[in-house]
Amino acid sequence: MKNVAGKEVLVTGAAMGLGKSFAERAVSERAADVVLWDVNEEALKRTAAELAALGGSRIHHYVVDVSDRDAIAEAGAAVRGEVGDIDVLINNAGIVRGNGYFWETANRADIEKTMAINSLAPMYITLEFLPAMVRNTGEARVMTIASSAGLVANPRMSVYAGSKWAALGWSDSVRLELEQSGNPHVRVTTVCPTYINTGMFDGAKGFLFTPILEQDEVVNTSWEEMKKGSALVVLPWTSRLNRAISGLLPLKVRDFYLNTVGVYHSMDEFTGRKK
Repeated sequence: MKNVAGKEVLVTGAAMGLGKSFAERAVSERAADVVLWDVNEEALKRTAAELAALGGSRIHHYVVDVSDRDAIAEAGAAVRGEVGDIDVLINNAGIVRGNGYFWETANRADIEKTMAINSLAPMYITLEFLPAMVRNTGEARVMTIASSAGLVANPRMSVYAGSKWAALGWSDSVRLELEQSGNPHVRVTTVCPTYINTGMFDGAKGFLFTPILEQDEVVNTSWEEMKKGSALVVLPWTSRLNRAISGLLPLKVRDFYLNTVGVYHSMDEFTGRKK
């Protein structure tokens, strides 16, 4: 896929951060329709207006709480009725809650919310649009933003890590299913970056040779790899190294290494996005 010109593109978590940047890329490549989903109505309307002012694409926005399976189904039906089938789906919406040890979790609802948005929502949203992608003959893409936390365990983010391990395992399995079932026109890309300077991980620290990633770098790399149909995007190179080391070294040696380079202390001062 050289570009998304003439395609129907849907982005979740589109009001700000990575989602907004992905939507801007779709508009810049003259997608026919760009569909924005977000739970933040005020920010969503503002982003929709900014994108519409750029011209070149029809902009549609829907206030959707992707932690709610029924809301996903309702919004999915509305999109199919008003826009049609989706060619490019960007599962970007995500949250991170808490920065303490697991047993210090005060609000059990945070666990359910994290799993619902980071793990289950990509599955339910993709189910709304993937069957038509498979039936149709045009090139289609599904990209899911997971995390390097889905590759290497990390203290003080156990629930978040668990949610991203689930997202990674599901997304890559769907990729294999599409390949084995003879549907090469639909390709699935899973993106696993470390911390990004979107505000979501304010207070998190970079570690050896791994600074906090720039948002534009992540968006540009992910977008280009998605169009190519790449299976897995891991950013930066140190995350690829840590993943390889985790598979080769004995557990205690691995823990010593990751602790020494700072991975295991990267969330010690995490505060998260300020309300």
